[in-house]
Amino acid sequence: MGIAASAKVMTFICTRDRARAKAFYRDVLGFKLTHEDDFAAVFDLDGTMLRVSTVEGFKPHEHTALGWQVPDIAAAAKALKDKGVKFNVYDGFGQDALGIWNAPGGGAKVAWFNDPDGNVLSLAQL
Repeated sequence: MGIAASAKVMTFICTRDRARAKAFYRDVLGFKLTHEDDFAAVFDLDGTMLRVSTVEGFKPHEHTALGWQVPDIAAAAKALKDKGVKFNVYDGFGQDALGIWNAPGGGAKVAWFNDPDGNVLSLAQL
């Protein structure tokens, strides 16, 4: 077994403005801030470490950077919408009024939104 197979996963998100990103991940998404160091604000995502790292001049990618599997995507989307989150609507996807896309064949449901830096985040009900 290699080191990666036995190691605990952690993830990273980049930000240009750590204070703004910290408020979003803590106050809007509800994650516990565990600590900060000179390089990042660190959150506990149900046992997975998220480091929100400051990168001057950071430009986000167009693809999903981080997502969460939820049991009820409509309820989760409504809860985030009530906190001011605006869901992304993509041309040709046929998303519903909440921005939820139903995968062909009736499987997954996905809704995308951005953090304050433009990182694409998602909710998925599988």
